[in-house]
Amino acid sequence: MLAPPALTLQPPAGRVAPSAVRLPVGQSVLLHPGLRPGASCLEVLEGVARVYCPCEETEGMTLAFLQAGDQLRTDRLCSDGVCVEALTPLAFCSEAVPQGADGFDPVNEWTLQLLRIRHLGQAEQRLHALLGLLVRRLGRRCGPWCELPFRLTHERIGELIGTTRVTTTRLMSRIRAAELVQVPPGEVGLRLAPALVESAPLALA
Repeated sequence: MLAPPALTLQPPAGRVAPSAVRLPVGQSVLLHPGLRPGASCLEVLEGVARVYCPCEETEGMTLAFLQAGDQLRTDRLCSDGVCVEALTPLAFCSEAVPQGADGFDPVNEWTLQLLRIRHLGQAEQRLHALLGLLVRRLGRRCGPWCELPFRLTHERIGELIGTTRVTTTRLMSRIRAAELVQVPPGEVGLRLAPALVESAPLALA
């Protein structure tokens, strides 16, 4: 059962300057299109967010990950809206002006890439491709490792690659045993070997 979001964002009364909304790690907000102006959008200012469906039927299906500078158009949501979860300490503007006249939409792009991953034939390939995508888009190279600033539960990874939590745990254990992934104690992120990222299926330039 999907836990209800912590709060629902509503448009401010009158025309006021946009202000940053801050969320701690693990907290979510619901963006409901019926409560928001048609031309508004959310823009991430700091941190990394996961965008997912609030519908109980889809069990929190992940649609996208957003980072600083990315926007979420609230006039393109389904009738139930979407939820935004803070994977790292998150700051966003809830009433930003939509940009990008070229038509690029980061949410649609992420959804497309996640769909491509789900169509790979083997679970090992799907996990490999997912880790590579997350690091290339949201991580950074730091010395001999690539760092991802957050962790996903094995249950969430299973949702993303279309497998069970048990299978995900087994696959992650295999990668860690091969010293391709490290989970530093006391840290919130992951370290991945550059060779793992560079060899990932569906790698994008």
